[in-house]
Formats: sequence, structure tokens, C-alpha cells
Amino acid sequence: MAESIRKVDLFSIEIAHKTGEGAKALGVFRDAGVGLVAVWGYPTKGKKGRIDLVAADKAALTKAAKKAGIVLGPKQTAFLLEGDDQTGALAGLLGKLAEGGINVIAAQAVCGGEGKFGGVITVGAEDVKKAAKLLGAK
Repeated sequence: MAESIRKVDLFSIEIAHKTGEGAKALGVFRDAGVGLVAVWGYPTKGKKGRIDLVAADKAALTKAAKKAGIVLGPKQTAFLLEGDDQTGALAGLLGKLAEGGINVIAAQAVCGGEGKFGGVITVGAEDVKKAAKLLGAK
């Protein structure tokens, strides 16, 4: 299981779904010195894509986005997972939420190397408080 589960702010940006657009958008945050804790992107409808971001410093993210003319979607709450990698780590957490009657909107997890893993779980806004309690999130 995760050693650390905490609530974090997640923001999304919409980009064109074409070569180089993700690199360009993330380059804005890199050049502004914004540390990103989690990032994932995927195509959406039509010729658009979406990048979801969790920043170490929300104020720095919003400032850099505003300066570059990047529109951040509404703030969402997500759960950042960090801990020792073990078989079924994510499955156990998702199981706790399922037992509590909470539908997960999205989940991402990766092995961080050296026996560590990290991930992000999002649930509906109406379930954040209950999910935090079930997961023992800070």
C-alpha cells in the first residue's frame, strides 16, 4: 500500500492533438521553473488533447499559465500516492474505494524504480471527503 496519500490540486489544459503540442505546453512550465509532481496526457474528441497536471506549487503553475495565455481548467482534487512498490498496491486502494461505494474517475500509477511507486487517483467532487477518509489521506 502507499506510505503517503495526500490530497492535491489537479488542473487540466486543452491542446491540439498534434506533434509537439504537449512538449510546447510543458516547456512553458519548465521555463517558468514550475515543478510538476504528476503529468499525463491523452487525446480527447476531435483533434484535441488534454494534459492533466499536479504541480508542487499551485500558485507558480497558475501564474505561469496566465503569463503564457494557457487556460487552466477548473481545479479538481486528486489523491497523490507515494510508497513502496508491491504487487497489487493500486488494486488494494481501488478496492477500498469500491467497498466504500466510490466510483473512481481515473487512476494512474507507475513504478518509480528502486522499489518505489507513485500514482494519482481522481474521484467525483462529491466523493472526495469520503475517499480521503477511506484512504487515510492527509
